[in-house]
Amino acid sequence: MNNRQLFLRHVAQTSDAPLALEINKAQGMYMWDADGRRILDLIAGISVCNVGHCHPQVVKAIQEQAAQYMHLLVYGELVQSPQVAFANMLSAHLPASLNSVYFTNSGTEAVEGAMKLAKRYTGRTEVIAFRNSYHGSTQGSLSIMGQEEWRNAYRPLLPDVQHLEYNAVASLEQVTSRTACVVAETVQAEAGVRPPEREWLHALREKCSQAGALLVLDEIQCGLGRNGTLWGFEQFGIVPDILLLGKALGGGMPLGAFIADRELMWSLTHHPVLGHITTFGGHPVSCAAGMAGMQVLLQEELVPAVAEKERLFHTYLQHPAIKAVRSKGLLMAVELESFAVNKKVIDECIRQGVLTDWFLFAPECLRIAPPLIITKEQIKESCDVILTALDSVAG
Repeated sequence: MNNRQLFLRHVAQTSDAPLALEINKAQGMYMWDADGRRILDLIAGISVCNVGHCHPQVVKAIQEQAAQYMHLLVYGELVQSPQVAFANMLSAHLPASLNSVYFTNSGTEAVEGAMKLAKRYTGRTEVIAFRNSYHGSTQGSLSIMGQEEWRNAYRPLLPDVQHLEYNAVASLEQVTSRTACVVAETVQAEAGVRPPEREWLHALREKCSQAGALLVLDEIQCGLGRNGTLWGFEQFGIVPDILLLGKALGGGMPLGAFIADRELMWSLTHHPVLGHITTFGGHPVSCAAGMAGMQVLLQEELVPAVAEKERLFHTYLQHPAIKAVRSKGLLMAVELESFAVNKKVIDECIRQGVLTDWFLFAPECLRIAPPLIITKEQIKESCDVILTALDSVAG
């Protein structure tokens, strides 16, 4: 049996029609399949590879740390220099109140940890989230996911969860003295890139402060430069009580984090002791890779260049079949007539050597979230392919 057949037989599937592209190599903006065909990556492994595939500095950090030590002991008991160095680096680039980093294996585990921390610190049980929000697929994260189609098959889920309308000031009256935390994406990604109104986000921050509820901002998909600033919340002039990171955090390795003030985080140390633990969270190799990735992000000044690259996509993506192009930095949704049309465009793009995708809660939208290293020439190249695909499908 060949690899594709073995993949379909022995690797658990999440779709009845996987792309099943067999990738043998990835470097920078490109991947190469088993036939040697080059594919330009417009989705960065779903907003993971912000500094591109296999950046030499990240690869070197992985190799050096793997040669020094890998897994040692359960989280928190030993001083591991990659964890310490990366936590210190993150704290140095965050507001003063976000100074304590709890590393996890993934974004959804960061969500789970943040909900536990909020309940433990406030002594409350209610968790509020928003419709059309995506926070991961584990049971707790699924409970606050804002889409009933994905939740319904797995009930019963966590009790005492409310879903409000995103960007609706009136709905914030539901935040009360019963609320442990409010969890919101800084930019709703899977809804088809829906940024908040600045006034609404300020009202949410103020309401949480008044009610004594913790504001948790999920930047798992939009953090680390994707929106055009290092952290998405910087653009709105507020600071969350807990920040959630993942995806790009590990530089291509699995890593997530929830970040809060040390006073909040300290509540996980007692009643009970070991209030939150993880075997592999903050793995030294992942932390070394993540720190190298963030260094690249800063040294190569990738974040300040995001805005111009965003404008170029808007300039080139002009076509009668495009209903709208929504974006926040290099997180973009190209809205088409339907999922059927979008899927044909995606398939045609892949045939022409450009990998793109759709959004969970906005399947009519084509996803553009490339590595931040994408050049002006590669933007033009990818847009030309999309427009050709639209001509082929819509024409």
